[in-house]
Amino acid sequence: MSGRLRRLYRGETTVDFYGRRKFGFALSLLIGVITVVSLISQGINLGIDFKGGVAWEVPASKTFGVDEARATLTANSVTAKDAKIQTLTSGIDRRIRIQVGDQPTEKIDALKQAFAKDAGVDADQVSVAAVSSTWGRSITEKALRALIVFFALVSLYIAFRFEWKMALAAIIAMVHDVLVSVGVYSLLGLEVTPATVVAFLTILGFSLYDTIVVFDKVQENNERFKTTRASYGDIVNVSMNQVLMRSLNTSIAAILPVLSLLVLGSWVMGAVALQEFAVALLVGLITGAYSSIYIATPLLGMFKEREPKFASLRGQRALGEEMTRLILTGAVSGRRATAQRSEVSGDTEPGGQGSSGQDLLTAASVLSHPPRPRKKGRR
Repeated sequence: MSGRLRRLYRGETTVDFYGRRKFGFALSLLIGVITVVSLISQGINLGIDFKGGVAWEVPASKTFGVDEARATLTANSVTAKDAKIQTLTSGIDRRIRIQVGDQPTEKIDALKQAFAKDAGVDADQVSVAAVSSTWGRSITEKALRALIVFFALVSLYIAFRFEWKMALAAIIAMVHDVLVSVGVYSLLGLEVTPATVVAFLTILGFSLYDTIVVFDKVQENNERFKTTRASYGDIVNVSMNQVLMRSLNTSIAAILPVLSLLVLGSWVMGAVALQEFAVALLVGLITGAYSSIYIATPLLGMFKEREPKFASLRGQRALGEEMTRLILTGAVSGRRATAQRSEVSGDTEPGGQGSSGQDLLTAASVLSHPPRPRKKGRR
């Protein structure tokens, strides 16, 4: 095992996560802008359970496919332009799914007979699912209420278990995860179904778990460095480096089965119904692991650095070998690998004259010169 992998496995890496938080914030801001633009221009492709409508599933054949389904709709005075028509595959079974808006009962029955006739099958082989727009609005409202209740309960738990600043940072990170997932669905035009909502809640739970793991280590190190002059940036960096391997292991173990579900189940075997669910899980798992490191924990550091205890140390971070010493011994060195700069003013802190730290003097270095020889007295 190479040295880097060994340090990663032991939690001894020295990545300056907190110092690179602006990169994470900038990337999230860019994704947020793309999401808003996509939502305004394209909107969300809500499934029949949310917006209401009618869906028929007809056995596919050599003489009946997507184009024939559109022709059947047009022949029965139903606009085919806004219809959603998909080919569903399950093993050797292929079906054509046709979804349109609300229709009268007579029109639904007439189209069922027309689809059966054009496909050359019995009417009993054509399945119909009809959901009123009122029912769809009710389902949408219940889903939003469930999301709000979830956020409220999570906030109360984290505030009780840790503190309110951690709860605020965790909620912002989870909102970030939801917005990114919604943006992906909007950009790709994927259908949002009740199964998708379940996937969203699942990924929020994973994101929360990953964040709680980091916060627990942050709280542990806060107690460990209570009697030292460690800045909160140091505490954040040490904590994230210590749990980095655990977060990677958890994320990879969760992503691999979802990736198999998406690639094998949806793309290879043609189970299109699995695609929306798998995409939501995949995007959410990746985003959740990212937000716990580059959103939630850096935000916590920014909140805590304003406290009187850490305000005087704001902008000071141990880097390189100094961070290694801090991780292994818990002792803050008097000599840093880089000049300690204030993030507010951008000026060099007193006692330092450069990023190399070569001009920082310590008491040991001042007193290390050889003693002067005594003068011999005259006789």
